[in-house]
Amino acid sequence: MTNTEKFKQYLNKYSEKDLESISAMFADEILLRDWKISVNGKANAVAETKNNFKNAGTIEIEVLSCLTSNNSVAGELKIIVDQKETLYVVDVLTFNEKGLISSIRAYVGRED
Repeated sequence: MTNTEKFKQYLNKYSEKDLESISAMFADEILLRDWKISVNGKANAVAETKNNFKNAGTIEIEVLSCLTSNNSVAGELKIIVDQKETLYVVDVLTFNEKGLISSIRAYVGRED
């Protein structure tokens, strides 16, 4: 499976709020950072993801574009939360030598 496919699989599992599958994709040393938080380690990243799921009834994710490098994928995303809040975000996922997600960095943007 390519890193782009792993990236899209992660987003699909995120929109399904499948915490178990997402946890299995995370490396032990994962860094999770966005415009509000920064956490290190798998347990903390899983807890933060679980908290995000708790705060959203539904999550729809549309991939607008992707860029790849050797061990990273960046994707421009349109995320709709609870069918009313729309976010434009760039997620950058880095994968370790085992193919697990070692970092997720998210940057908020805007529609235009």
